[in-house]
Amino acid sequence: MSEKKSLAQEFFDFLKTFGIIGLAIAFVLGQASSKLVTALVEDIINPLVGLFLPAGDLAKLVSTVPNISGTLSEFKYGDFIAQIIDFLIVALVVFIAYKVLSKYKIVEDKTKPEAKK
Repeated sequence: MSEKKSLAQEFFDFLKTFGIIGLAIAFVLGQASSKLVTALVEDIINPLVGLFLPAGDLAKLVSTVPNISGTLSEFKYGDFIAQIIDFLIVALVVFIAYKVLSKYKIVEDKTKPEAKK
């Protein structure tokens, strides 16, 4: 029969078993890196691309179209393109981190076929 554990012991066993601490750390680092990438896109990439655009900034590219009632609707496609660039950079960073971690066998590489037993 197993010994009776306190609620605190059970809680810490739960955290260790399911890697909640590691997940929390990864979440916080992910949020911080996402903010960093967003700042890179908004403060560096958009103005650089804007040097070659009449709007002067990628995020400021808009298309104005009159709707049925005669008022104007704005389609902010420049901001959408900037968000796609943001996503692609984050996805690339995650991919590179995955490749490095799988190289050192810290995570299992799911892209390689499993060896048959």
